[in-house]
Amino acid sequence: MISAQFLLTALVVVLAPGTGVVYTLALGLGQGRRAAIWAALGCTFGIVPHIAAAALGLAAVMHSSALIFNIVKWAGVAYLLWLAYSALREGGALRVEATHTVENGPRIATRGALINILNPKLSIFFLALLPPFLSGNPASATAEMALLGGVFMAMTFVVFALYGSFAAFARKAILGSDRAMRWMSRSFAAVFAGLGLRLALERA
Repeated sequence: MISAQFLLTALVVVLAPGTGVVYTLALGLGQGRRAAIWAALGCTFGIVPHIAAAALGLAAVMHSSALIFNIVKWAGVAYLLWLAYSALREGGALRVEATHTVENGPRIATRGALINILNPKLSIFFLALLPPFLSGNPASATAEMALLGGVFMAMTFVVFALYGSFAAFARKAILGSDRAMRWMSRSFAAVFAGLGLRLALERA
């Protein structure tokens, strides 16, 4: 169940840069280490509904229902585009600024959670990732998937927190240059817009 193969597979998946990583980096650069930790926490807890859906078989229902899939998908697209806008808008939550006020932690975490909650592909992902590592006992399958999901979440938080801490460490160098801050803000906006476009092209 929790084998070296599972841990290695999960680590490779978690290390791969995705929307949550970009969000955590943006908060680390824009608001510092504390904000990055809250971002990592939010992104981690945003995984919970998808692990639960995979464990309970709801992921298959979502995958087979184009209506449900598209509702979640387009909500996710709109949200990613809003994040892109917030990286460009003066005083926006994701804009890298020297005088940026550190936001309320739960607010940062909520935004991070929504990034994952509004990605319908995650449920399908966990439905494909977790079953191969189960023991094969149908009676304990749900509990085993919950355990594997919990381990995956713990790894997600640790890796994202490290990403965010690195960004916070680099924050001083970035804040010393107005040009670098503008470049980073525009880069984050472009990435979120690109991720929104990619999600828009996804099919159930």
